[in-house]
Amino acid sequence: MGQGLDGLTAVRMLECLLAWSMCIQTLEFLRIHRTGMVERVWYWPDQQADVPERPRWLKSALGFMFQPAIHQAHLFLRLPLLLHMAWQGSSLVHFVFLFISAVLVLIRWRGAFNGGSDFMTLVVLSGGLIAHVVGTLADPELGWQAGLWYISIHAISSYFMSGWVKLKHDHWRSGQALTIFLNGAVHGPLAADSWFHKPRWARFCAWSLMLWECAFPVALSGPVQAQAMCAVAVVFHFLVYWFFGLNRFFWAWVTCFPAVIHCADLKINL
Repeated sequence: MGQGLDGLTAVRMLECLLAWSMCIQTLEFLRIHRTGMVERVWYWPDQQADVPERPRWLKSALGFMFQPAIHQAHLFLRLPLLLHMAWQGSSLVHFVFLFISAVLVLIRWRGAFNGGSDFMTLVVLSGGLIAHVVGTLADPELGWQAGLWYISIHAISSYFMSGWVKLKHDHWRSGQALTIFLNGAVHGPLAADSWFHKPRWARFCAWSLMLWECAFPVALSGPVQAQAMCAVAVVFHFLVYWFFGLNRFFWAWVTCFPAVIHCADLKINL
């Protein structure tokens, strides 16, 4: 538990977790195609009005890429590429294709399909892209150090900002917001005798969540602290999945944890 992750292990764990996370996302998109929902919620002839007229080539290129057959083929192509990355390790080709693919999907959904999990996936892809570009131009080890730090900083700041924003609102500090959210969850509304209807318990849970999120930068103080914070995060994201059905959030953030643990160990060894 006191040991961190060496660079190679952290990279391989990140690659495998990213592949798993993006495979789930891809299968969800393909399922949307199969159910015919594309014509209702993913209809490009309506959405293309959001694309500026100039440069003209951009609208034409997006119109081509978002033809149903072309877009579906692009999604199918992601699966063998992700499996190859998990099995053999990543390359610049993997991350260039997956980064462009993720951006295309974000455009297709007018910015996001599943909110923060989409952007955290893009953060990991950006870190991998940085790693391979720097590795190609200079040194692979330096490249991955830059990429892992990029991912870690974004992941840690996402927790901190989430906690800080909650702390600024009275309804979070009082615990009311937590009860409201749980009432609207997948398994909601809460039972009449639920502990979350008790103000003191709701306030205690809300403050525990906010303080933990705000304290997440402590993860960089050493590998033990990083592993402890990430372990709590796994439980937190599983509960978010259980109560709200946000499975993508779980895997998108878990993908970042090898980078956080590795960078915490690096910091203490400098």
